[in-house]
Amino acid sequence: MAISYKRLWKLLIDKDMKKKDLCVRAGISPASVTKMGRNGHVTTEILLKICIALNCQIEDIMEIVPDEK
Repeated sequence: MAISYKRLWKLLIDKDMKKKDLCVRAGISPASVTKMGRNGHVTTEILLKICIALNCQIEDIMEIVPDEK
């Protein structure tokens, strides 16, 4: 299983925001956004800040996807 943040990127497009705007609004570092761009691991604190900044739920920004076989 892996984490995908495709929902977050789509939400940013829908809200006409750039990744830089997300960093400023959520108070997170560009390094965290870069990790998420690579579907890497970030802390739940980062995810919470994003959800608060975008006024959304966790399932609106990420999903668990099964490994390809």
